[in-house]
Amino acid sequence: MDHENGSGTENGNGTHNGDVNGTGNGHGNGATDALPPPPPEIPPNVVPLRAEPEQPKKKRLPVARRGLASKGQKIQLLSNHFKVNVTKLDGHFFHYSVNLMYEDGRAVDGKGVGRKVIDKVHSTYDTELAGKDFAYDGEKSLFTVGPLPQNKLEFTVILDEVTSSRNNGNASPDNDNDGDRKRMRRPYNSKTFKVELSFAAKIPMQAIGDAIRGQETENSQEALRVLDIILRQHASKQGCLLVRQSFFHNDPKNFTDVGGGVLGCRGFHSSFRGTQGGLSLNIDVSTTMIIQPGPVVDFLIANQNARDPYSIDWAKAKRTLKNLRIKTTTSNQEWKITGLSDLPCKEQMFSLKTGRNDAGEIETVEVTVYDYFVNNRGIDLRYSGDLPCINVGKPRCPTFFPLELCSLVSLQRYTKALSNLQRASLVEKSRQKPKERMDTLSHALRTSNYDAEPMLRTCGISISNQFAAIEGRVLNAPKLKVGNGEDFFPRNGRWNFNNKKLVEPTKIEKWAVVNFSARCDIRSLVRDLIKCGQMKGIMIEPPFDVFEENLQVRRAPPLVRVEKMFEQIQEKLPGAPQFLLCLLPERKNCDVYGPWKKKNLADYGIVTQCMAPIRVNDQYLTNCLLKINAKLGGLNSMLAVEQNPSIPLVSKVPTLLLGMDVSHGSPGRSDVPSIAAVVSSRKWPLISRYRACVRTQGSKVEMIDNLFKRVSDTEDQGIIREVLLDFYTSSGKRKPEQIIIFRDGVSESQFNQVLNIELDQIIEACKFLDEKWNPKFAVIVAQKNHHTKFFQPGSPDNVPPGTVIDNRVCHPRNYDFYMCAHAGMIGTTRPTHYHVLLDEIGFSPDDLQELVHSLSYVYQRSTTAISVVAPICYAHLAATQVGQWMKFEDTSETSSSQGGVTAEGAIPVPQLPRLEEKVASSMFFC
Repeated sequence: MDHENGSGTENGNGTHNGDVNGTGNGHGNGATDALPPPPPEIPPNVVPLRAEPEQPKKKRLPVARRGLASKGQKIQLLSNHFKVNVTKLDGHFFHYSVNLMYEDGRAVDGKGVGRKVIDKVHSTYDTELAGKDFAYDGEKSLFTVGPLPQNKLEFTVILDEVTSSRNNGNASPDNDNDGDRKRMRRPYNSKTFKVELSFAAKIPMQAIGDAIRGQETENSQEALRVLDIILRQHASKQGCLLVRQSFFHNDPKNFTDVGGGVLGCRGFHSSFRGTQGGLSLNIDVSTTMIIQPGPVVDFLIANQNARDPYSIDWAKAKRTLKNLRIKTTTSNQEWKITGLSDLPCKEQMFSLKTGRNDAGEIETVEVTVYDYFVNNRGIDLRYSGDLPCINVGKPRCPTFFPLELCSLVSLQRYTKALSNLQRASLVEKSRQKPKERMDTLSHALRTSNYDAEPMLRTCGISISNQFAAIEGRVLNAPKLKVGNGEDFFPRNGRWNFNNKKLVEPTKIEKWAVVNFSARCDIRSLVRDLIKCGQMKGIMIEPPFDVFEENLQVRRAPPLVRVEKMFEQIQEKLPGAPQFLLCLLPERKNCDVYGPWKKKNLADYGIVTQCMAPIRVNDQYLTNCLLKINAKLGGLNSMLAVEQNPSIPLVSKVPTLLLGMDVSHGSPGRSDVPSIAAVVSSRKWPLISRYRACVRTQGSKVEMIDNLFKRVSDTEDQGIIREVLLDFYTSSGKRKPEQIIIFRDGVSESQFNQVLNIELDQIIEACKFLDEKWNPKFAVIVAQKNHHTKFFQPGSPDNVPPGTVIDNRVCHPRNYDFYMCAHAGMIGTTRPTHYHVLLDEIGFSPDDLQELVHSLSYVYQRSTTAISVVAPICYAHLAATQVGQWMKFEDTSETSSSQGGVTAEGAIPVPQLPRLEEKVASSMFFC
């Protein structure tokens, strides 16, 4: 065979370009010079060593439960888990992959059409399918109980309702003729579908039994997924909107307006879970955001808070409306919005086909969209003439409708981030008291009619409609210490500082007030603050000065306003102040907040407290003083077991507590880095004092990747080194022998990464400091984003603070428990679900639950027990506050804000400025 690069060329026979004297090219030009030296001779008495294969590193798995705890007063509770009885475990689920195509072989990419096609296959080919029922996930997977007659099946179905009567030229939708029909071979007009079902896998139903026993195999997870798909399909057939494991009915009673043309839509979450009590169905109330259905113009006016249709920003409207579905008053057809017309309805022309001439050529006449609808269709248009038209066609073949004929279809998700006002409105309107939530769930289960679902019947599955009965325990609140050696016990998860002094108050001597145009009587505010501080034991000297913002600067960009304010401060103050009180004109979303904090903490190392003096009373000032005291190094209250060190296992040996959290940008923003925060305890044996280390990382990356960051043989710039050195210097030059890690924000599928990636980095950081150092670890994940709730039977109240549950609805094998440490004042209490992934320290279940409970009482910002341990709360605060700094960095205006994951390295992650040394170990996040 003749090669272009034949054996006579320099690199034709497999040698590299660089091998000028390459061997094997058939010419022998200097080939002998390039031969390698011969291998050394092996003496005859050498016994070859057997090469040991490198042992793969053993993966850590979550630990098994160590028995149940017993401390606390017993309490009977109900939970929103409903028992599932399974009578057939001897069969198999068969998994088939689904391939949907149009008749010309193009893949079907439109969402929603898959279910219609598969339903049609099911009804049309019942005998060929041996009468089997399907569980279809709406995309590529379909499941049956028992096999279909063949491993590969092909079907053709015709769907009438997918066709569109629309005309795809520039003509009107109803002007139908032959020329247009020829152009109708477009995805949404295709009537004929080809469906291929190919056998993919076989899942024994016995795997459901494995899930109940806590043996998590691939099969057991897949078997529960099949059951979840059956319920999703059941909801889909009732016309519900499906969002992951939740479904939402099209019932206006479930809608609540949160402003901006956005509605909160109440629905239900459902998932099958293996628990200690067997298989259960967890059902909970769920809320998603939808676009306000009805006239498009009403939505736009609400969305933009416009006075009338003529004051709408159409460039913004075009972005908002793209891809939303509408119906028109002229037909029952559904369309997807592709854009808006460039010209108003009265000026936008299109070619209207009038018929054929004698030569058989199509004749057209140019008319405006307005004239066509008014004169040809006889439709009275009241206000659309001067507004853009809605376009539902393609770029080259637009199809226009006047705005007032278009209405948005119901149940279309709104996926952008909510404003603070919208979020507050949603929370207020969607909260339910425990009794109301129980009634809603009972009604949902009764009306869901799961008993009629044929797939569940085939699996021999029945679902109880009784809430699971559970025995919980209520732990006693820990004793707290305040000033003057006083003890006190919180009641119902709350306490106050009336007539009490703080346990370690600070002195505020060199300070000043900065006012960013907030309207208030500063003199009386300062007087009240000093008086309130005195009562709490904080000695506050009068401020050095009050710096008022210059009127000309008020309208300047936030960074400029902050710079100008600092110029004033530097001019007038003799030296750096210990503290600055900053008055802001609004409580939430003040755009000066981020740059102000950054300037103080990163550039100058000044502690600062912001306040919006809108409704100032004694309680408000006390809350501010609690934060100021903590930031300046004081302590407001502490646990009695800290002062007289007697926390089991923690007080005996130097123990470091870590709280870790990652905060992500708004949904759909892939150009905003995620922010990782690690909060660490200091001054052991205390567990009330913390510092924070905050870094940026890749957008939407959940695993913290800066824990260990080796930059040379002697240098590690990671978070953990910083944490360990601070613990060592603040705890009497002692290294932590035990490290307890509280991790927030990870799902069960990420537990192995926490145990094998993050923990490995932490161990590496320890070894990098001292090779012989082997601290013991405990790793505990806290989850708030779950759907298990608890109720007191026959009581309208939430469960009492300190309630803990580790039986019946917990994992059958793994070590987890639910805790409601706080008093749920509004809505239904959301328990925190703690998962103990590792415990080398050897806590008893009682001691660990007591420690977690106590850590809800050391939060310095409030006088209430909080719902999750303080280190995690602080990590969340630190990430959020430092995230405010990022908002004002120069990020490219042109960077894409479309959803999706950026390619690795596509957008360099901007690094955060480090905290100035004077505040680096402070509780600046309080």
